Amino acid sequence: MNYNAEIPIYLQVIQDIKKKMVQGRIIPGEKLPSSRELAILYKINQNTAARIYREMEMAGYCFTRRGIGTFVSEEKEMFEKIKEEMANELLHNFMTGMKDLGYQKGDIISQIADYKEEKAK
Repeated sequence: MNYNAEIPIYLQVIQDIKKKMVQGRIIPGEKLPSSRELAILYKINQNTAARIYREMEMAGYCFTRRGIGTFVSEEKEMFEKIKEEMANELLHNFMTGMKDLGYQKGDIISQIADYKEEKAK
């Protein structure tokens, strides 16, 4: 994973895990790697890996069973909520970027339509 120096690493890893959850690559109730395994997987400090799981647990994305491991939440509705939140964030960033370039709502819609037409060819 290539990290963005402007965003804390733990937030980038959480975002990546959430994306995998939404994509179905991580399923409800699935056991997550140990903190040590997560640190190796993402090439991060083990303390950062532990923080990732603490943050995710506080947000309700996972839960820990002492001595057994950390598991993804079994609430399927949560996956839809994450998907919607991530989509809204992408849309917000896109709209903000387009407005920063001087585009108005109608111009943005035209740009999207043109882009869609180009991809269809």
